[in-house]
Amino acid sequence: MNAPAPSATPSPGLTTDIAIIGAGPAGLFAAFECGMLKMSTLLIDALGEVGGQCSALYPEKPIYDIPAHPAIEAGDLIANLERQIEPFSVPRLLGRRVESLSGETGAFVLGTDRGDVIHARAVIIAAGAGAFGPNRPPLDGLPDYEATGAVQYYVRRREDFRGKRVVIAGGGDSAVDWALNLRGIAASIQVVHRRPKFRAAPETAAQLDAAAKSGEVEMVIPYQLHALHGANGALTGVEVADLDGKTRMLDADILLPFFGLSMDLGPIAGWGLELAKHHLAVTAATCETSQKGIFAIGDVATYPGKLKLILQGFSEAAMAAHAIHPIVHPDTALHFEYSTSKGVPV
Repeated sequence: MNAPAPSATPSPGLTTDIAIIGAGPAGLFAAFECGMLKMSTLLIDALGEVGGQCSALYPEKPIYDIPAHPAIEAGDLIANLERQIEPFSVPRLLGRRVESLSGETGAFVLGTDRGDVIHARAVIIAAGAGAFGPNRPPLDGLPDYEATGAVQYYVRRREDFRGKRVVIAGGGDSAVDWALNLRGIAASIQVVHRRPKFRAAPETAAQLDAAAKSGEVEMVIPYQLHALHGANGALTGVEVADLDGKTRMLDADILLPFFGLSMDLGPIAGWGLELAKHHLAVTAATCETSQKGIFAIGDVATYPGKLKLILQGFSEAAMAAHAIHPIVHPDTALHFEYSTSKGVPV
């Protein structure tokens, strides 16, 4: 069964049991968990495709902490999640941002920037990092190099870097992961960081250290970005400076600055939900926000002990679905059964 096509025209009166805001991994799995409990869902996302950051930012990036997958590329993970919800024929409203949310448990009304009106008994917010964008380095002439692709913040296709001299700046997981994953593809890889310690998984940090010792990657430490050199958007070099202000030139065709994403909740911040450091505060056991009937899962949600892992978002999706069941089916007791015994509802 093929996934339903996303709606291209405004829908003035859609009705569903649960409106899911965000069609990233957590949102997709929430649609599956709700479907398993015989509750209908509708996915809404500001992006033009499902998958959130996995599809938009790094579809070819391997993910290593998904259970039963020693490694799986982000794009393949999303494809599998889509196949998993096929039996439930989940409608999608893509390229839409939810601007308004009103009502109460059992009778919520959502409005999008495209004029859609959705009626839902409960809401799951799985908006990831919200309206995310890269933290850009303060370098002169940056927009010219961004326009030509000489400066990029995401890696969508590794082959685009074939034979290129690549400079990677940053000290987190993205910088380390792509330094490792572009080996054998890029002509050269230089990693710029202001200190020897990286904020990355210990195993991948150890792999980067080994790659540096073998000459596959050059570590440029302790340095930080200072200036870009080239003409007409074509990059020829990246100038870096150490902590004493001494500069060094790195030959480069492409700069990948990985300084994290800026998070903007957008309209969500104005819906009267309790916030904690730009995240939605939820009850850990149910993932319910400060407003009854509205739940939050994945990166947008926070509570004591929260881990920002995709697999934790999957767990939160299941907990939210079970907490919502009494709202959608108030007269039906939920007797939990394993999927191995109940199968997929039809």
